[in-house]
Amino acid sequence: MELRQKLCRKGYSETVVEQVIAELASQGLQSDGRFAEVFTHSRVEKGYGAYRIRQELRQHGIDVNQALENDRDWDELIRKTYVKKYGETVPGSIEERAARERFLRRRGFDAEQIRRLFKCLRQPESK
Repeated sequence: MELRQKLCRKGYSETVVEQVIAELASQGLQSDGRFAEVFTHSRVEKGYGAYRIRQELRQHGIDVNQALENDRDWDELIRKTYVKKYGETVPGSIEERAARERFLRRRGFDAEQIRRLFKCLRQPESK
């Protein structure tokens, strides 16, 4: 869809654009599924959660369900994202916790994932 929009904005007729995209797809040179897979992987590597990735894929006109079907450990990803920014530290105040929660929400993690993360941070691991 994004390719279609870009070509139409450049002034190509919709008929020509449709023919070119169909030809590229038949040759395996254009695939929304492949784009979604690569895009999702890239955003996960940068520490973004499922909600944010879904929004961005929708903006690109991609079927969101197909892109996020791979099993991912979102709890591990939120932990890595948190530790990269704040270390293993537990927030010292309610305001600090709220700021950290807002950061994680902007990254696309949901409230349940954030709750589990903070619960895990409070419990020291026994070795």
